[in-house]
Amino acid sequence: MSSEFHQLSEKVAQLAALTQSLRRENADLRLNVSALTTENAELARRMEEAHQRVEALLEKLPVAAPTTPAINEEETA
Repeated sequence: MSSEFHQLSEKVAQLAALTQSLRRENADLRLNVSALTTENAELARRMEEAHQRVEALLEKLPVAAPTTPAINEEETA
C-alpha cells in the first residue's frame, strides 16, 4: 500500500511539474503571438503606405498616346 501511495505521489508530482512547464510555455507563446501580431500590423501599415506612394507616383506619370507602328515604304510597295 505504501508503495502504491509513493508511486501515485510521484505521478502527481510529475503531473504538477508538467502542468507548470506547459503554463510557462503557454505564456511564452502568448507573448510571441502578441509580438507577431503587432509586427504584422506594422508591416501591413507600411505596405499600405508604400501602395499609396506608388499610386501617387503613377498618377503623376504622363499618359502616353497609343503608338502606331511605323509603316515601312518597302512593305507597301
